[in-house]
Amino acid sequence: MFTPVHTSLGALLLYQGSSGLLYHNGAVFGISSLLSGCAFNPNRDNLPIIAGLLSGLVPVYLFAPSLIPSYAAPPDSWASAVATLGVGFLLGWGTKNGKGCTSGHMLCGISRLSPRSFIATATFFTVALMTANFVDGGSNIPSCDGMPCYMPAYPSASEAVFMSSTVVLAAITNRIIVPRLQRSESTRVTFSYIAGLEFGLGLLISGMANSGKVLGFFAFLTDPSRWDPSLALIIIFGIGPSLTAYLMKKPGQSVGEGKTAAKPTHAEAWRLPTATVRDIDWRFIAGSAAFGLAWGLRGVCPGPAVLRAAMQPAWGLITMSGYLLGNFV
Repeated sequence: MFTPVHTSLGALLLYQGSSGLLYHNGAVFGISSLLSGCAFNPNRDNLPIIAGLLSGLVPVYLFAPSLIPSYAAPPDSWASAVATLGVGFLLGWGTKNGKGCTSGHMLCGISRLSPRSFIATATFFTVALMTANFVDGGSNIPSCDGMPCYMPAYPSASEAVFMSSTVVLAAITNRIIVPRLQRSESTRVTFSYIAGLEFGLGLLISGMANSGKVLGFFAFLTDPSRWDPSLALIIIFGIGPSLTAYLMKKPGQSVGEGKTAAKPTHAEAWRLPTATVRDIDWRFIAGSAAFGLAWGLRGVCPGPAVLRAAMQPAWGLITMSGYLLGNFV
């Protein structure tokens, strides 16, 4: 169902996590590269963020368990296991060669007005849209128990209190507390964990972690009754504020007279992508398309896959094995 309040508040948390990591630590919140880094080069730049992302499950389980997504059963046959492994492979190979996924390209890249991210997002979104609607007749797109999925559903009082509190707490942490802390390596690492936690909560609250909800967003093309417009609000409340902040602060850009924007709060330099449109090759386009194929088949991208792997270890073992294999190839 359409969840305007849940998704709007969740998108604000995605904004807090991604923009906080950029302006405080100078880094882009690209989950696919962070996840690959944890596997092949674990360090203080990736492990705390993924740990924070997974930690988002804890407060939701304790205070708002109704926000935990319901997933299909994990693979129960060799055929389904192989299919799940294949989707994981597409995620890994696609995000490696496409240089990012929905977080790095769509949320962070578009808000930084990156031409490469616009091209990557257009590619994987188009492929995902076509795949979700026309592979197997769109059978993976769920219905909403006989009701049109565009009908709004609102949070309970307890859900509203929990979600609003997390958004307010994240804003206070990012805007008041963290800027006043002494610049140090330990502070930078601590905030990496906090940014991951905020982002993980954002994925769960917004519905991005719910693969069925993601697939429902694609349904407008062939079956409007199954269309869930919720994730369009990610553009307004996730990308919108990030774009505004970027235009105001201009991280890493010249601000006149040969000067660049101030350093990040807790890092010595900006660590922004330097590749340009000229660096786009067939692997970039093919990788973006492969990721779009996986996203359209199962409605899952790397961040939500990490959360689902924690809740469904059997599914996670197969999917993450395929993901790492795709990254390795």
